[in-house]
Amino acid sequence: MTHPFAAPETKVTSPGAFSEHEDLMVAFDTYRAANDQRLAEIERRGAPDVLLEEKLARLDAALDAQKARLDALATKAARPGLGAPNRALAADAHVGAFETYVRHGEAGGLKALEAKAMEGKAMTVGSGADGGYLVPAQTEHEIGRRLSLLSPIRGLATVITIGGGTYKKPFMKTGPASGWAAETAARPQTDSPVLAELSFPAMELYAQPAATQPLLDDAAVDLEAWIAGEVDIAFADQESAAFVSGDGVAKPKGFLAYTKAAESAWAWDKVGYVATGAAGAFSATNASDALVDLVYALKGGYRQNASFVMNRRTQAAVRKLKDENGTYLWTPPAVAGQGASLLGFPIAECEEMPDIADGAFPIAFGDFRRFYLVVDRAGVRVLRDPYSAKPYVLFYTTKRVGGGIQDFDAAKLLKFAAS
Repeated sequence: MTHPFAAPETKVTSPGAFSEHEDLMVAFDTYRAANDQRLAEIERRGAPDVLLEEKLARLDAALDAQKARLDALATKAARPGLGAPNRALAADAHVGAFETYVRHGEAGGLKALEAKAMEGKAMTVGSGADGGYLVPAQTEHEIGRRLSLLSPIRGLATVITIGGGTYKKPFMKTGPASGWAAETAARPQTDSPVLAELSFPAMELYAQPAATQPLLDDAAVDLEAWIAGEVDIAFADQESAAFVSGDGVAKPKGFLAYTKAAESAWAWDKVGYVATGAAGAFSATNASDALVDLVYALKGGYRQNASFVMNRRTQAAVRKLKDENGTYLWTPPAVAGQGASLLGFPIAECEEMPDIADGAFPIAFGDFRRFYLVVDRAGVRVLRDPYSAKPYVLFYTTKRVGGGIQDFDAAKLLKFAAS
């Protein structure tokens, strides 16, 4: 089943990607046949065959590995490789001064730009309280682009850039009252809207890649791309964990850290959930009903751009489910570079989501662009340290990131519990 509002296809044109995609489709066909055999054995004997269970587990692992290789090819295809520096960019004063600082530790050019920026009251270049200098705008943009590829929640959420330390956003909890009135009838006064203010402070995130001096002396290495490539995974890992379960103390507040409520008792400042009806598992009968209920717990306007979010172990459990017609709910990618889907909606694989357990919330479903807000403070700062880990040169790289829920009605959770 194809969801009419699914995300647009992202095609990867490398031959390797197409080959891996074909292998994935073959692997899923084998998996599906083995699972059908397992289900038939359960129906015939009342219990699964141990050998079939082991075979299915091996196929499940192989399917995950095949999909991981396909995802890695898609990510690699979207990244620029290391190569000679862009000479057009080198003409930019900030780019040239930053490269001199990174290669040789000479900060005179950046200090001059900082002084000039201070005179003009435009803090585009400068040092923070703990030292360091802002990277060129092109490098900051490249780091942000890579993070969107590697950090699942950032890739789904709304991302804004701010100049201050905190972003405050008013939110209308209840709108102004309205009604119908005849042409000559009196218009009674309506109630005023109820507004709430959401606050999203930006917290400091850091990474510390290391380089050898020969690498820094090699003119063929694009140091801006090197720094972006070294910090992207470290930043993405920390961000992903915080966006899911961060407590909001010196880090963003994750959507699973907010108060949760059963959908029947949902209120604006809580995240609603639907229960599977069984402790730590899908219901033994009609297991797919909980997923259908989760989808329709979301208002129609949010379903149009909704996605499932879960980790690969939860996805392995979901992969076994069928609807009442015997059709698998999980569908492999239709083309290379596209993700798998569930009930026609795309699946974002996020390893920071919890595993299936009693009382856990392993699956989220919603329009994350309206649900979660990521706040980036402008500026990524680098401090060169040639002393702490000789003979290596360390680059203490920091950026400020915040995050939290901006619309509590835009996503729902699936709770693996009786109620």
